[in-house]
Amino acid sequence: MNGGARTTAVSLLFAEGQRPVLSSVARLADAGAGFSISHDPGDNGAIATGGTQWVELIANGLTFDMEGLAGGPPADLPASGHIFGISSDLDGARLRAVTMKPGKHLAAGATMLPVLRTLAHLAAQMTALEGLRAVAWHPARCWSEPEKFRTGITSWVEGGVFPAFSLVALAPVLDGGMQSEGLALFTGQELRLEPEVAGDAAEAGKLAVRLLHWLYERGRLTATEHLALPGRVRLRLEPSANGRFVRVWKV
Repeated sequence: MNGGARTTAVSLLFAEGQRPVLSSVARLADAGAGFSISHDPGDNGAIATGGTQWVELIANGLTFDMEGLAGGPPADLPASGHIFGISSDLDGARLRAVTMKPGKHLAAGATMLPVLRTLAHLAAQMTALEGLRAVAWHPARCWSEPEKFRTGITSWVEGGVFPAFSLVALAPVLDGGMQSEGLALFTGQELRLEPEVAGDAAEAGKLAVRLLHWLYERGRLTATEHLALPGRVRLRLEPSANGRFVRVWKV
């Protein structure tokens, strides 16, 4: 399940022959999904026939390119490193991608929070498309089950917790610790749980969800912090020497 560039983009993954035509996207827009089609490079019949390969969408005043719709070749299949809520029998080699990314005029601001939130929310709305098998958030190499992605992103956009494991992954490293992938897009740093914190994978996962939300709200860590969590858990957080990680120890 590997390939494709890791850019600020999200892909909708469908089984072969199941990619939506443009008219399906247009119907979703007309149903009040919070976006509209702002530019269709095809002819006047493109929405009816689904014959275009690329279309521009607008949401929250921001434009995004959507490519890979049926009627043309699929978009490149994105890299996969972390699977969330998807059946183990999902065959990535047989999936086809429809990809959305910030429009060209947003290139300089593609990592700004309003752009990231809108792109994620746009993908959450697209989970209503028939035949969708997974949603792939490129920066974290996360492939999520569509309903899990939709509920997590929708809750976040409405003021809930940061959707860990849809926009950020957590994986073990060789020394027994665990590190996030994708958080740096939002805060400039990745989270690292030291081996003493990451020993119990299930508990470490629960702890990471709390910390990812805390770091997302706080932003870049530049000095040592101490946190007291429910259950008498006390932690020390400090930036790594190179500033790329937030390292976490028990106190």
